[in-house]
Amino acid sequence: MAARVGRRQVGFAAFLVAGLAVAFALAFFVSPEASSKPDGLDKVAIDQGFDRTETDHRLDGSPTAGYALRGVGDDRLATGLAGVVGVAVTFLLAGGLTLVVRRRAARREIAGA
Repeated sequence: MAARVGRRQVGFAAFLVAGLAVAFALAFFVSPEASSKPDGLDKVAIDQGFDRTETDHRLDGSPTAGYALRGVGDDRLATGLAGVVGVAVTFLLAGGLTLVVRRRAARREIAGA
C-alpha cells in the first residue's frame, strides 16, 4: 500500500508541475498577443460615454499595473513577465490557502477523534 501512496504523490506532483509549466508558458508567450482593443466594461464605458469620468485606481502605481511589469523596456517582455508574476502569485495564494484549510481540517479530525 505504501508504494501506491508514493506513486500517487509523484503523479500529483508531476501533474502540478506540468500544469504550472503550461500556465507559465501561456502567461509568458500568449499574453503579449492579447488584443489591445477595449473589451468588456471598457468597451461599454466608451460606447456609453462615461469613460471620461474614469479616475486612477489606488494600485495604478503597482509593479504589474496595466498588465505590464514596470521598469522593463520591451512591451512584449513586460507583458509576459507580468503574466508570469500573476500566475506565481495566484499559485502561492491558492497553495497557501489550501495548506491552511487542510491543516485546520486535520486538527479538527485529531481533536474529534
